[in-house]
Amino acid sequence: MEDMTQMDRAMSTEQDIKISAKGVQVYYGDNHAIKDVDVEIEDKTVTAFIGPSGCGKSTFLRCINRMNDTIDVARVMGDIRIDGEDIYDPKVDPVQLRAKVGMVFQKPNPFPKSIYDNVAYGPKIHGLARNKADLDEIVEKSLRKAALWNEAKDRLDSPGTGLSGGQQQRLCIARAIATAPEVLLMDEPCSALDPIATAQVEELIDELRQSFSVVIVTHSMQQAARVSQKTAFFHLGNLVEYDDTDKIFTNPQDPRTESYISGRIG
Repeated sequence: MEDMTQMDRAMSTEQDIKISAKGVQVYYGDNHAIKDVDVEIEDKTVTAFIGPSGCGKSTFLRCINRMNDTIDVARVMGDIRIDGEDIYDPKVDPVQLRAKVGMVFQKPNPFPKSIYDNVAYGPKIHGLARNKADLDEIVEKSLRKAALWNEAKDRLDSPGTGLSGGQQQRLCIARAIATAPEVLLMDEPCSALDPIATAQVEELIDELRQSFSVVIVTHSMQQAARVSQKTAFFHLGNLVEYDDTDKIFTNPQDPRTESYISGRIG
């Protein structure tokens, strides 16, 4: 009976891994930006990537939805799988992959369209709505999930660019989740926002992890400590340490992590 329980535990642990990376290397021309990164990222969890500027955290984040493919000089090697599927397999369409792996950038970048069309754009191009009623439902659901429905419902035809910075970022989150992704990548999503908007987005990130595997790059250790359950510390292209967030911040195993957290490097 005991064996069975252990086996179940092992199986459930394996099932909880959403993203698995092994031996990942990234080169920009001759610059070796990511060096031999191995990491397993859990589902329904917020994982924070922290580290000094230029340490490779955003570069690695962009490997997860093949955004580095858009850079001519970038080469990605190694193995990255989502739900066991090799995302760099030639059969995988990067456009379809990016519907499954949503991304929110540092600066809010709504399309120069109405609030409604910003959210409806992805579902339209991916054929996720059969008709206008379907589309209306997706738009409402996504805006509700992004905690923007109450502020936006009476102005869906107004331009998304007319919203405040924090609202624009929540609109971009609504746009990213409208294609029903399974993974949500966020590259410093609060760095352009004021403290009140930041608090709203952080609260939202905590809610989103019930539906998604969320990976956030942040330069703010306080933010990582507030929103994530797992933290990965990058330094000079290496993944130095990866563990439960409270462990990384209270009892790191690597002296480089300790130095960064105590403010001696970075």
